[in-house]
Amino acid sequence: MIWGLAFVAQRVGMEHVGPFTFNGIRFAIGSLSLIPVMMVAGRPLRDIHHPTHRSGAKTLITGGVLAGMALFAGASLQQVGLMYTTAGKAGFITGLYVVLVPIIGLIWRQHADAGTWLGALLAAIGLYFLSVTEQLTISFGDILELLGALIWACHVLLIGWFSPKISAIRLSFIQFAVCSALSLAVAAVTETVTIDGLLGAAPAILYGGLGSVGIAYTLQVVAQKHAKASHAAIILCMESPFAALGGWLILNEQMTGRSLFGCGLMLLGMLVSQLYPRFSAPTPRGRNASFSGSRPQAPGSGGE
Repeated sequence: MIWGLAFVAQRVGMEHVGPFTFNGIRFAIGSLSLIPVMMVAGRPLRDIHHPTHRSGAKTLITGGVLAGMALFAGASLQQVGLMYTTAGKAGFITGLYVVLVPIIGLIWRQHADAGTWLGALLAAIGLYFLSVTEQLTISFGDILELLGALIWACHVLLIGWFSPKISAIRLSFIQFAVCSALSLAVAAVTETVTIDGLLGAAPAILYGGLGSVGIAYTLQVVAQKHAKASHAAIILCMESPFAALGGWLILNEQMTGRSLFGCGLMLLGMLVSQLYPRFSAPTPRGRNASFSGSRPQAPGSGGE
């Protein structure tokens, strides 16, 4: 729910500041909010300088920088896209990363099962009804969100590659800091920042930084140690409906019957993509499996 409603906060925040300023500050807050989590979860940051941790430190920095660059690209496309489309549509289009991850994984010869292809087909048909008008046109914002979904999918693969080797929380801390630095650098060149604008956007920025990153990230990391994989898959996919619900209740965004039908197909595609492997190859009894296709660090979130 926190992640879904973050799309609303992102739109509201841009009524006062530019997209890169918004992202730069919220990811800075998000990065700082993870410091107490790291202190509670494991050794302090200074431990990475110990001789036995130096090789891990190199992997941590490399992974954090690469993931941060991907996060910057995805978050920028998403934030700018929200200037031209609704929070609800952005939420569903962004959610396509769930389907795109295993398809892009084919490049690395990862297996894609029948559920992946069925989910992709349903999601593609749903995207058509959601974004493509009867005149066969698509908005600029929807195109940016779709490009962002591709970046989010690549970001998930990066996280999947690095996170087993290093601390997921520390990796998130570094990537959020890198994304913040890049966003603020672009904002300094392209946007005008005022005190009044920052004050007006403060509630939305705090929600995006503390809520989406600090609170929701911690909840996900803790909960997925105990939640069943199939339950986690369903719950994480619900981000998109919450984005649409928040857009309707708070921003008075309206969807046509055609758009709602497309949203339903996209959500069904996401669920089929995630749940098919769970039913076709159930985990052994007693095994506490984690959700392997967890959410990318977006928007302001953090998946393990």
